[in-house]
Amino acid sequence: MPINLPETKQPRIVIAGAGFAGLTLAKRLSNKDYQVVIIDRNNYHQFQPLLYQVAMSGIEPSSIAFPLRRIFTNKPNIHIRVAEIESVHPQEKYLLTNEGRVNYDILVLATGVTTNYYGNKDIEKHTYALKSVADALYLRNAILSDLEKALTIREDDIRQGLLDLAIVGGGPTGVELAGSFAEFKKYILPQEYPELDATQMDIHIIQGGNELLNSFSDEASIKARKYLENLGVNVITGVRVNNYDGNEISLSDGRQLNTKKVIWAAGITGRRFEGLPETCYTSDNRLKTDTYNLVTGLKDVYALGDAAYMEETEYMGHPQVAQPAIQQARLLSKNLNGLIKGKPMKPFHYKDLGSLATIGRNKAVADLPYLKTQGFFAWLLWLFVHLKSILGVKNKIFVFFNWVWSYFTMDQSLRIMIRHKTKSE
Repeated sequence: MPINLPETKQPRIVIAGAGFAGLTLAKRLSNKDYQVVIIDRNNYHQFQPLLYQVAMSGIEPSSIAFPLRRIFTNKPNIHIRVAEIESVHPQEKYLLTNEGRVNYDILVLATGVTTNYYGNKDIEKHTYALKSVADALYLRNAILSDLEKALTIREDDIRQGLLDLAIVGGGPTGVELAGSFAEFKKYILPQEYPELDATQMDIHIIQGGNELLNSFSDEASIKARKYLENLGVNVITGVRVNNYDGNEISLSDGRQLNTKKVIWAAGITGRRFEGLPETCYTSDNRLKTDTYNLVTGLKDVYALGDAAYMEETEYMGHPQVAQPAIQQARLLSKNLNGLIKGKPMKPFHYKDLGSLATIGRNKAVADLPYLKTQGFFAWLLWLFVHLKSILGVKNKIFVFFNWVWSYFTMDQSLRIMIRHKTKSE
């Protein structure tokens, strides 16, 4: 059965996904000559770079999530449907969702990526991911719950497993999480859990490659490692995780680490959709596109952002971060607006604006096109860029207030456990 949508004379663009790419495209088509349908599993846009701060009780989830309907108020050509895509049928130009069928004239797949467990079901079952607000809240509950349990345990080895944690993956997410945990250990644990010995908490970050932040400069990588080690984080590089059973991590060098919490930030993969040919995908499930973001071998189907794999002179696939997604969406909006007027499309060229990662209070690394810097100035840059990128004035104010309060007090008041209540309770 078709999803209920108004039928108009306007060509219909269906945008699958409301991340950075999908949202940018929809906003730039909101006053144009198209009917735009946004399909997403959530009714909000989430600012993923700050998910780790939600997990660490630094900011509230509502500060980095913005309702889609609020964004498109008074935009009559924008239609939002909360649904999961099940299959795509490019020959007949429709897609199936769990809520019904949606016809399209142009389809834009901006569905992002998901966590890659490399086929290891044990790791998938027992580790924590951090790709959504729900993941962040789940991790926050686990952190706080394990600390409360540790207070009730007499056995040293069991209590140690509840206190310790490991982060697998040395990219920006892993590094920022490790730094945040280290500051939690230093400033919060002694104050709120004085019965626990904070020095017993071991924080591990495990990276299969030989350096952290391997997409950054050597200076940034070396500095990030130094910052983390100075904060007491055990940095393990050149070692892979073979398995994790919920209690022990087995490493490729034979070591085993005892912990109840492992956060998996070691890889991402695209989403496959039934109905699209195998030839459309790369080995990591990204959709192959030409320089106009048109999916290879398909007509009127485009892919943007993390889901897209485009080759340029300098890039064999763009970095899977926000800027390529936003830039691709901006150009595609111009091309689609020109297309309806008979104008030729322009090819995409990525402009690298740089990379940022924060390791904690006054500590960050910044690789910009004409500047590489670390420390306090890089940290200020990180704050400014992220604050500027958050949607909504109110959200910006809330996040800024939380950061200022945390900076001067070394504290937050958001450490509450929110558990799901069943009907039987």
